Amino acid sequence: MSKAIGKPKSPHRRVVFSFHAPEANIVSLVGSFNDWDPNRHPMQNKGHGLWKKAVTLPQGEYEYKFWIDGQWKEDPRNHRTSPNAYGTRNNIVSVNVE
Repeated sequence: MSKAIGKPKSPHRRVVFSFHAPEANIVSLVGSFNDWDPNRHPMQNKGHGLWKKAVTLPQGEYEYKFWIDGQWKEDPRNHRTSPNAYGTRNNIVSVNVE
């Protein structure tokens, strides 16, 4: 009897973030996964004001926001949030690799 050899499961998952900001010049994805550094994950304008960025993350729970032309913005499509130390809220994303 032989066993099928398949590709091992990756301990990471690709997550695509998007934000609609037609008037924006610069949009970045920032969060606990990149030390809140707006220079690490710049987003691309895919046309008609839709900005996207794909990142590969290990399993876990992460807080994030968008940095749009120097202003923090919450993800309006994600209602999972947590209060932060600045009196505003961060969005939460859970990554499962099962």
